[in-house]
Amino acid sequence: MPPESRFVAIVAPHTSNWDFPLCIFAMFAVGLRLTFLGKHTLFRFPVTGLLHWFGGEPLDRSTASGQVGTAIARFATQEPWVLGVSPEGTRKRVEPWKLGFYRIAVGARVPIVTVSLDYSRRLFTIAEPFRPTGREGDDLRELQSRFSKAMALYPEKFAESGLTASLPPATA
Repeated sequence: MPPESRFVAIVAPHTSNWDFPLCIFAMFAVGLRLTFLGKHTLFRFPVTGLLHWFGGEPLDRSTASGQVGTAIARFATQEPWVLGVSPEGTRKRVEPWKLGFYRIAVGARVPIVTVSLDYSRRLFTIAEPFRPTGREGDDLRELQSRFSKAMALYPEKFAESGLTASLPPATA
């Protein structure tokens, strides 16, 4: 486990309905309490209470609701606090990935911890914290390098170029 008490955890590849329960089991196995954002339509009876107990908070993706700013403010006032997100935001193939996680980490000055679900090797990996440098393209390339299509339960749904598809060339 990372020594930090505050960080953004990004979990990928997210290509299956199995990803969520496996992450919840892993979270309990390693003793990590985190808050995760899930689409608001999941938070309905009869699972609402359970999702909140697991650490879930609904996110309405159809509106710009200021979640980045809210999360940054929460990092400033809550210790410890870990925010877990899937940068893909869905189980479908996504290019480019959603960058809210990066903006939150940079704005809150907290590290990003990559969590990979590697179905091919049956591994759940929590990597060393990555501290964003502010050079978005370079940072995102480094984060992307920690994931691969081969890890996904459904490789065709994972875009290996998901983070970097729309980035400018790397800096020298």
